[in-house]
Amino acid sequence: MSETLPRDPAQAPPPPAASGRPTDRADRQPGKGRDAFFDNAKYLAIVLVAVGHAWEPLRAGSRTVTALYMLVYAFHMPAFIIVSGYFSRSFDGAPGRLRRLLTGIVVPYVVFEVAYTLFTRWTDGVPDRPITLLDPHYLTWFLAALFIWRLTTPLWKLVRWPLPVAVGVAMLATLSPGIGKDLDLQRALQFLPYFVLGLLLKPEHFQLLRRRAVRMLAVPVFCCAALTAYWAVPRMDYAWFFHRSAAEEFGVPSWYGPVMTLAVFGCSTVLAACFLALVPRRRMWFTALGAGTLYGYLLHGFFIQAASHWNWADHAWFHRPLGALTVTLVAAAGVTLLCSPPVRAVFRGVVEPRMEWAFRRPERA
Repeated sequence: MSETLPRDPAQAPPPPAASGRPTDRADRQPGKGRDAFFDNAKYLAIVLVAVGHAWEPLRAGSRTVTALYMLVYAFHMPAFIIVSGYFSRSFDGAPGRLRRLLTGIVVPYVVFEVAYTLFTRWTDGVPDRPITLLDPHYLTWFLAALFIWRLTTPLWKLVRWPLPVAVGVAMLATLSPGIGKDLDLQRALQFLPYFVLGLLLKPEHFQLLRRRAVRMLAVPVFCCAALTAYWAVPRMDYAWFFHRSAAEEFGVPSWYGPVMTLAVFGCSTVLAACFLALVPRRRMWFTALGAGTLYGYLLHGFFIQAASHWNWADHAWFHRPLGALTVTLVAAAGVTLLCSPPVRAVFRGVVEPRMEWAFRRPERA
């Protein structure tokens, strides 16, 4: 399973305080008009993505690691997608926003789809793996899904009950194993409700998460979720949280799909809310790194793939508690480095290209 958090097309202004006064200045990055909360959330979420990928080879034989893996995958992608939906509210198909869609999503998708295909020919030992832009490979699926979701944003603004309709679409997708792999549409449809939920959110909804009672409640909820995940390891297939397969592919009756869609949506939404409630609102040492999460996401996969090629997880020490902790810290430190300004400066041309030459200049009235 691979996940990403794309660069937001624009940062929304910080939500007003409960008293009606503007949010404290310390919550905003000077001169950039960015809300520290969302940058903090993106950075912490991308760390969980990298850690989750590092944990994958350690799941076998460790119920604890598998439980933590299940817990993380239950909420970190939904949280990504909810925030992405929130920042897509202004998308209306205007030329400027379409241009940003092309340079911020389509171009990185094409570049890294080709790069990962070539790279995994070596790491996976598949020298004849074809290059195709219709079948997202490894980490690029989310860029393809976001492209689809964002293009449909005007539609979700138009319908009367967007969230129930989106949930219905996701439920029907689990009944359709023949959807195919084109643009990873199965996963795009099953994750759709989280994006639509983000579209419906307003600044005051995030203000609710700032309440002390909500933040205090989030801790026991996560503890209960961790215990439940530990209990569920031998009883449930955590691949339900990947949202990439129809019910039939799990070897269960078709009606399981819609039921699990509702259950997982409720669970993941609650945990995503708890995660966001615990994210710091003030500027932290890592806040500036939140603007570079797309770099961390797209680049860390090369290191994960290379490490797997060298079979690092075959060493018994990494399966011990201290070894697993070391893997966790290395993954977190590595993705932090990849979000840093020097790395962004090197790869900006392929991750955030300007491409002025490719677009017509706006005609003057």
